[in-house]
Amino acid sequence: MRSDKKTVIFCDFDGTITLSDNIVAIMKHFKPEGIEAIMKDTIEQRISLREGVGAMFALLPSSQKDEIVEFVLGQAGIREGFSEFLAYVRDEGIEFNVTSGGMDFFIEPLLAPFDIPQDHVYCNGADFTDEFIRIEWPNPCQPPCENGCGMCKTTVIRTFPEEQYNRILIGDSLTDFEGAKIADLVYSRSILTDKCIELGVDHVPFTTFYDIMEDMKQKQTQGVL
Repeated sequence: MRSDKKTVIFCDFDGTITLSDNIVAIMKHFKPEGIEAIMKDTIEQRISLREGVGAMFALLPSSQKDEIVEFVLGQAGIREGFSEFLAYVRDEGIEFNVTSGGMDFFIEPLLAPFDIPQDHVYCNGADFTDEFIRIEWPNPCQPPCENGCGMCKTTVIRTFPEEQYNRILIGDSLTDFEGAKIADLVYSRSILTDKCIELGVDHVPFTTFYDIMEDMKQKQTQGVL
């Protein structure tokens, strides 16, 4: 990393900003018929993330929207230090983006208290006009990514050229790994940490956003950020 570049952050939502993966929690709680086979095929990568998530939500009636939102708001939980971390990056003039494979209808109410501009939140949409929920994909894969991500994190990251930006990724799962491979700095937890260790990708493990904030402050003092 170079201190003469601008710094930009790409932060996962489910299991990173929140304490749990909301899509998994929704499916386990509402248990629509046929969900087990789709989840298994998605986890084992027999179908793309986009195909799997779209098929999962297509099992849920649109009439359950309010019930699903209420469930997510009641169980998600925000990771310790998130509010303080946002205040820190704002004070430092560091751009903060949420990059999530989750859905706008539960991300927006969970993020509402934190005043993050809408154009800095990259996620999927949901249409409730038909009988069953239909997922919309406003941030699809662009070459060179052909993984069927749904919300393609590497495509978003590549809109910030590496020649101009220190690109920091914060995440917890396999959906963050392709982004981790092209980021300048990775803060990881859970499965993402395991994957980074397995494949030799540099990373800094974290538990709370206080951990990330302290590491970034240290790097600023060292003149590398």
